[in-house]
Amino acid sequence: MQVHSFLHNDTETYTHILADIQQNLCAVIDPVLDFDAKSGRTATTGIDEVIEFVQGQGWELVYIIETHAHADHLSAAIHLKETLGGQLVMGCHITEVQKIFKQIYNFDTSFRTDASQFDILTDEGDTLALGSITITAMHVPGHTPADMAYIATDDEKAVVFVGDTLFAPDVGTARCDFPGGNAKTLYQSIQKLLSLDEDTVMYLCHDYPSEGRKHCPTATVAAQKQNNIHVKEGINEAEFVQMRERRDATLEMPRLIIPSVQVNIDAGHFPEPEANGTRYLKVPINVFGQ
Repeated sequence: MQVHSFLHNDTETYTHILADIQQNLCAVIDPVLDFDAKSGRTATTGIDEVIEFVQGQGWELVYIIETHAHADHLSAAIHLKETLGGQLVMGCHITEVQKIFKQIYNFDTSFRTDASQFDILTDEGDTLALGSITITAMHVPGHTPADMAYIATDDEKAVVFVGDTLFAPDVGTARCDFPGGNAKTLYQSIQKLLSLDEDTVMYLCHDYPSEGRKHCPTATVAAQKQNNIHVKEGINEAEFVQMRERRDATLEMPRLIIPSVQVNIDAGHFPEPEANGTRYLKVPINVFGQ
């Protein structure tokens, strides 16, 4: 098993490649599309670096895995799939998120809330085979109702891709103030992750390093239990919920939440072009934030 991590600097997001190098098979977790909010222009510079790496290794892309419908970047799943193939994987509880945001964006009846935009839907305990690697889904709601972590195991080791549930120990945990989020539920989900073997390496979706520290894509379970500023050992559920809710009340909305969510709940698809050939995204007024 090999894991290669690529930092998308603009959104501080990690895209990970999980590979069985003996059988030349791989999965890409949380691919990022470049999006300039000021101009509304997209680009594929970041994900093309990932594509070039996969092609250079001669690997076949089997799965494109989204840990959840991200609110801070747009998914590059469609460009990745069109270029390298692969099946798009999402947790089955995405249907709850689709229903919530269909109302927020007032999408018409053509928008599907049955998750049929995705190829494979996973739930707690479901497994995917990637050569000799077994990928097991763990439902970790709280940040959103649909967050999934994915545990990858082979004969040598186990790693877990945690999405936005946990960040580096000096950064803490995901916010829970988006529609459908819940701090108590997040605490319980984190305890599931922290119950894994202490030497298990967690691959993070984001890193927002404190001053003087470089970006890092990983942390061990032991490091999280000992040092995570929000949920280290000794912090109980009530304390966590109070901290998380108080902190969330002070946070601004993510810079790209408005374009990101409406694209990502549709598996990375943009709306169909209108009569003039241009695609348009919707901006709900006075809905997000305080």
